Amino acid sequence: MKPAVTVSLVPEARGGPFIFWDDLAGACKKASDLGYAAIEVFPPAPSALNTTELRKLLSEHHLALATLGTGGGWIRQKLTLTSSDQTVRERALSFIKEMIDVAAPFGAAVILGSMQGRAEGTVSRSDALNYLGEALTALADHAHQQKVTLLYEHLNRYETNLLNRIEDVVPFIKPFSGRVKILADLFHMSIEEASIPDAIRAGGDLIGHIHFADSNRRPAGLGHTDFEAIFRSLSDINYTGYVSAEAFPYPDSDSAARQTIKTFRKLHPQR
Repeated sequence: MKPAVTVSLVPEARGGPFIFWDDLAGACKKASDLGYAAIEVFPPAPSALNTTELRKLLSEHHLALATLGTGGGWIRQKLTLTSSDQTVRERALSFIKEMIDVAAPFGAAVILGSMQGRAEGTVSRSDALNYLGEALTALADHAHQQKVTLLYEHLNRYETNLLNRIEDVVPFIKPFSGRVKILADLFHMSIEEASIPDAIRAGGDLIGHIHFADSNRRPAGLGHTDFEAIFRSLSDINYTGYVSAEAFPYPDSDSAARQTIKTFRKLHPQR
């Protein structure tokens, strides 16, 4: 397992659960100095990311790009794959495909979180899941062509009413060519799962990424999540991917980054 840390470049998302904000160069330096293996970047849009600068910073600080987040498409443009408006659904699909194209040269995965949308208004749950399935079919094909993994983040009930638990996600994503994996966010799981370790074991090799936060969405170690049991379950499924700090920068970004890497090293001392 490898530690990663989040960097948000979306001004409208300020106050959300990201460790570092705005300053990509500064975040890379701090992440490297603390011993993180990678960063996870949330840009406003695919075209907004200066890939030349990013590649230079990653090389300079000996970091990898773990993932790119697509939440900027929702925050800025209100794009979802389950909108009642076909034009919006098509724009959402294009946005995520473009993010896959940006991620490919870096060997990074792409996250589908808030852009999955929800059932509301004239869109029934059945309709929403059909729209989502159609979109994932197209995205899995595009991801396969680009050799990119698409990470489906099952959000909690307050953020979506579609797929909230790993047991819901597993049968839904299995048909998608092995290019769609589960992003297991420990904060969302603390709300929805009866047992996080059991859910992780049920996800097995479909688990492709971990968002590392405590029960209160503060940095790991500042709530009441049983991380030792969770890390045992990750070991049970032979998970070797990223464990990425997506938490509120409490009490500030630097402290949150230090707290997270301290907890990670305690749980996974090989690193």
